Amino acid sequence: MMIVLVALLGLTVALGLAFWPWPDRRGRHATGPMPPPEPARLPDSLEGVLSRQLLDAEITGSQYVRAMELIAARDERRHPMSVPRDYRP
Repeated sequence: MMIVLVALLGLTVALGLAFWPWPDRRGRHATGPMPPPEPARLPDSLEGVLSRQLLDAEITGSQYVRAMELIAARDERRHPMSVPRDYRP
């Protein structure tokens, strides 16, 4: 019986410490004013810019597909992939 009481007391203390509203590192209380959100990062590639425009509804789905087709065609002209010959003995 004593083991059950000690285990229950330990569990209660552990749960109390886990869910206690500790102050954050800047000295404000956790329920205080929230810091301003970080600004969104800019995309690193043209594909990223297009996907952001699509998600923000600045362009339509068909405009996105057409722009991606143009990017793929440009990449094919700049860096064509060579297909190896068929090596059959």
